[in-house]
Amino acid sequence: MGKLTKNQKLAAEKIEAGKAYSLKEAASLVKEITFTKFDASLDIDVRLGVDPRKPNQQVRGVVSLPHGTGKDVRVLVLCTPDVEAAAKEAGADYVGLDEYIDKIKGGWTDIDVIITMPSIMGKIGALGRVLGPRGLMPNPKSGTVTMDVAKAVKEVKQGKIDFRVDKAGIVHTSIGKVSFDVDKIRDNVKEFIATLNKLKPSAAKGTYIKSIYLSSTMSLGIKIDPKTIEEI
Repeated sequence: MGKLTKNQKLAAEKIEAGKAYSLKEAASLVKEITFTKFDASLDIDVRLGVDPRKPNQQVRGVVSLPHGTGKDVRVLVLCTPDVEAAAKEAGADYVGLDEYIDKIKGGWTDIDVIITMPSIMGKIGALGRVLGPRGLMPNPKSGTVTMDVAKAVKEVKQGKIDFRVDKAGIVHTSIGKVSFDVDKIRDNVKEFIATLNKLKPSAAKGTYIKSIYLSSTMSLGIKIDPKTIEEI
């Protein structure tokens, strides 16, 4: 292991090994141990007591964070011509169909979310090899395949995010920026955890939320005591 930098040492000194902090403490501490010159993203990692290999223990959903993610989400809408104006008015960054399908086939993926209509999915299916590994494939469960394209664009721009459990039983997502104040961080975390709890599979036994860690870009992870999530 390489030598720790001065900032890494300062961060390590602030975190007590093995301690589970309250959500309020963690939200404050993550701001103190972030020394990046840019506005770092805040990430949350939640280990669930599920077996992702079993179809009846999959956890996937969407959540609208009260204060958004702080990111400028780049949205591509693949739609029919009659919907293009509404998609643009709603804030979509790119709107069209065949020309963007061709660009994606050529390797272009400079976007964060793709929203489309049910009638267009037949054309998009061929893009699975490009979009799938990048998590960009539209899906009805995440609200990115819909007849109300304009509404979907507005929700994504305002902070609606899609998440799913990985093979290790962990849900990882961004829930804000370090520049957010402590209360905004807490609100976003609370909303995310509440959504996870609603999605608990009936087949999951034992402790559902096993651990929660909050971190920022390049920072150490801070363990949160799940019992403190609902504290005021």
